[in-house]
Amino acid sequence: MVRAAVPSMPGRCATGLRLALITLASLLLASIAAVAADLPALTGRVVDNAGIIDAATKAALTQKLADFETKGSDQIVVATIPSLDGEEIEPYANRLFRFWKLGQAKENN
Repeated sequence: MVRAAVPSMPGRCATGLRLALITLASLLLASIAAVAADLPALTGRVVDNAGIIDAATKAALTQKLADFETKGSDQIVVATIPSLDGEEIEPYANRLFRFWKLGQAKENN
């Protein structure tokens, strides 16, 4: 009986596995991003992308939020969006908060 020796290729195997894992992770992240709702630009203290706040209410809210920030330094922004596109509200709100860079680092608020 003749046996053929098959050379071991751990380097190639590990590299292939690494590439497969990276590809899988990229596809997973892309699918998560596809489900996530778009983040609107921060255009003021009231960002009404759903178009549900009338001009007078927007002006009054903007003034109240400015007064609140002046008194205590905490920043509040009111945002409306037409759809979360299937995303849960908490992760969306956290992404929006980080995207807009709300709060003041020195105040940790």
